[in-house]
Amino acid sequence: MAAVDDLQFEEFGNAATSLAANPDATTINIEDPGETPKHQPGPPRGSGREEDDELLGNDDSDKTELLAGQKKSSPFWTFEYYQTFFDVDTYQVFDRIKGSLLPIPGKNFVRLYIRSNPDLYGPFWICATLVFAIAISGNLSNFLIHLGEKTYHYVPEFRKVSIAATIIYAYAWLVPLALWGFLMWRNGKVMNIVSYSFLEIVCVYGYSLFIYIPTAILWIIPQKAVRWILVMIALGISGSVLAMTFWPAVREDNRRVALATIVTIVLLHMLLSVGCLAYFFDAPEMDHLPTTTATPNQTVAAAKSS
Repeated sequence: MAAVDDLQFEEFGNAATSLAANPDATTINIEDPGETPKHQPGPPRGSGREEDDELLGNDDSDKTELLAGQKKSSPFWTFEYYQTFFDVDTYQVFDRIKGSLLPIPGKNFVRLYIRSNPDLYGPFWICATLVFAIAISGNLSNFLIHLGEKTYHYVPEFRKVSIAATIIYAYAWLVPLALWGFLMWRNGKVMNIVSYSFLEIVCVYGYSLFIYIPTAILWIIPQKAVRWILVMIALGISGSVLAMTFWPAVREDNRRVALATIVTIVLLHMLLSVGCLAYFFDAPEMDHLPTTTATPNQTVAAAKSS
C-alpha cells in the first residue's frame, strides 16, 4: 500500500515559498480559461520623430506591405496593371484636392495624402478640366473684350483646345519625368531621407494644378490687374505645395544643388501659369482687326505721289 500512498494528492503552499525552499524546482502556471491575461505594458513609445513617422507613414510600412503580399503588381501589358492607377474613391480625390489647396507647413503632401494609394485618376481629369477651362475662358474673354464693336466678328478658336492640351499634359508628364530622373541620379550620390516614385511625382504635379481651374475661369474678367493678382495667388499656393513636397528629397544634398532644384521647380511652374495667361488671355488678336480695301482713285493718287 505504500505505492497507493505515494499517489495521494498533496496541497502545496505558495509558489514563492516553494521556490525559496527549492530553487531548482520547475513550476508550471496553469491559468483559468475564464480569466483574461493581464495586459503587460510594452516599451514606452518615443515622441517627436516617431509620432510624425507614424502619422505620415514611412518606408518601413511600405516594405512591410510589399513583403506581406498586400501590393501585387500585374505585368505592364495587361489591363489590370493600369487599372490599379485609377483605383481610387471620391473621398480620396477630394481629400487630395483639399490638401493641394490648403498646404500645411511642415507636412509632406506625398506621405500625408499620396503614398498610401497613388493614382492617375485625379491628375488626368484635373488636367483635362484645366485644358477646357483655359480654352473656353480664353475664347469667352476675347468675345467680351470686343463686344459692341461693329467691325468685330466672333470666330471660335478651337485650336486653343489642342494647344492648351499639349502644354498642360506635356508639363504634367515631362517635368515629373525629368525631376524623377534627376532625383534618381542624385540618390546614387547622396543618401536622401525621402525618395519618391515616378507615379507619386506625377500625382503631386497633377493635383497641384487644380487651383488653376477656378483661376482660369476668373481670368475672364477683363482687368489685367485682377488677372495678375489671381495668377500670383494660384502660383503661391501650388508652388508652395511643390516646394514643401520636394524639399525633403534634396535637403541632404549639396546646398547649392538643393536650392537650384527648388528654384527650377518653382520657375517652371511660374512659366506655365504666366505663359497660359499671356497666350490665351492677353495675346493681341490680329485676326480680327478691320481690313480696308483701296478704291481705284486712292490707287491712282498713291501712284502719282510715288
